[in-house]
Amino acid sequence: MSKPLLLVLGDQLTLTLPTLREAPSNAVVAMCEVAEEARYVPHHLHKIGLFMAAMRHFADALRDKGYTVHYSRINDGDNTQSLIEEAERLAKQYGCDEIRVTRPGEWRLWNDMQQRQHNALPWQLWEDDRFFTTPDDFSRWAEGRKQLRLEYFYREQRKRTGLLMEGDTPSGGQWNYDHDNREPIDASLSFPALPNHGQDDVTKAALKDAADHFADHMGTMETFNLPVTRRQALVDLNHFIEHGLADFGRYQDAISDREPFLYHSRLSAAMNIGLLSPMEVCDAAEAHYHAGKAPINAVEGFIRQILGWREYVRGLYWTHMPGYKQENQLGFTRELPAFYWDANTDMRCLQRAIQMTIDNSYAHHIQRLMVTGNFALLCGVKPEALCDWYLAVYADACEWVELPNTLGMVLHADGGLMGSKPYCASGKYIDKMSDHCQHCRYSPKQMTGPKACPFNSLYWHFLETNAERLNRNPRMKLIYGSLGRMKEEKREAIRQQAEQFLAKLPTSKGYGQPAHTKGYASAAQHASSTSNSENRS
Repeated sequence: MSKPLLLVLGDQLTLTLPTLREAPSNAVVAMCEVAEEARYVPHHLHKIGLFMAAMRHFADALRDKGYTVHYSRINDGDNTQSLIEEAERLAKQYGCDEIRVTRPGEWRLWNDMQQRQHNALPWQLWEDDRFFTTPDDFSRWAEGRKQLRLEYFYREQRKRTGLLMEGDTPSGGQWNYDHDNREPIDASLSFPALPNHGQDDVTKAALKDAADHFADHMGTMETFNLPVTRRQALVDLNHFIEHGLADFGRYQDAISDREPFLYHSRLSAAMNIGLLSPMEVCDAAEAHYHAGKAPINAVEGFIRQILGWREYVRGLYWTHMPGYKQENQLGFTRELPAFYWDANTDMRCLQRAIQMTIDNSYAHHIQRLMVTGNFALLCGVKPEALCDWYLAVYADACEWVELPNTLGMVLHADGGLMGSKPYCASGKYIDKMSDHCQHCRYSPKQMTGPKACPFNSLYWHFLETNAERLNRNPRMKLIYGSLGRMKEEKREAIRQQAEQFLAKLPTSKGYGQPAHTKGYASAAQHASSTSNSENRS
């Protein structure tokens, strides 16, 4: 009788994982904390602590269910500190004749595992069915389509799952209520306080080990408040449904100078590591709508992020890797600004977004897209530098979701595969959607001069610099018309303002601060060592 080693990864903490469901009685479950996975980009301490604490709790839950579990801790003397090598070491130690694993969240691991399928100790790869769709489902949907637009994919998922559907008709009569979800910040608003998760001995020990072994990484455990058990994740889910969902929709694009979470759910990290399923989260939101406790625009906007966007970016990732990671169609070459690591900038919106990231390993989607992302786009930051940063600093950043969002949506580096136009904006957008500008030394109303918001000149400079590629885009026609009507002396003044700013912009080679650079290869370099340039789209 075959004796398999079941390798359970840190983002697969679900009792119904395919490999666990089909486990024979003699199977050995392996869970491994390894330095290689924490260091190939310098992951935020909260992210490392989340994985280590949640993995240790899950290992205990598996033992309670009767599984035989070997757990390799980061400080075990015989730990190889490499995921693949550690799994193979344990398989030999326990006399296993094969290794079974569910599809990982990164192509580099998937590729390494595939190459071992015919070894003397073979690896078997199982499909991950914890999502609404599989990569094969997405590939079939995409076949023959000239454009892979989210809206069409999302509507098909609504029909297939029945979520927010009344027969063949969408609930409320519309598929999309995005136009109702763009209200700016209001000074009179008060936001629900997050549940404060207690830390038992297992959690405390995991956080201490993470802090001790990765002390040179961003963050401090003093502000750690992420759910590390399914029970804690369900507390967060219920809290959001009861206290955040009703107002989530209309304020989902708003940005606050003081509050990092607003009405956002902060459930993505728990979903991405397996403590919550996307279906149960969507079902809970839909039930709240049917109970008359949340409006359709809020519930539809929330479900679209999970059923639509989350599934869509995962499909794009798996059907376009590994070539997708090398895309840079705007030809950006600038290194990441140094202040992305320490928030040392006098631009208030960037300072607050980055400081909130340092404090919480979190920033909501508009801060990522329209503040840190928009600035990187306007400055021409090269994709591998920004992608490595997003992957490192956010607790919910698994590569399958981070890479398409950053490379495709933020930087438009895929030539419009994801988005029909770049998400670029001047300081006016941030002034409209936030209360940052009143605390800033720069004015969003000035284009040039010492008090002019840098976003303004950078915006027009970006459009001018990339005109050859972008000015034929129908959605950019009006803005390029405005640029064309601008007097040459004004354009020259804007050009000089932007170029002087960019010339003085401190950038980081690698990971910015010296403490972040020692011993790290970039994620792009790490991936290239295990892949080739073939694009399996």
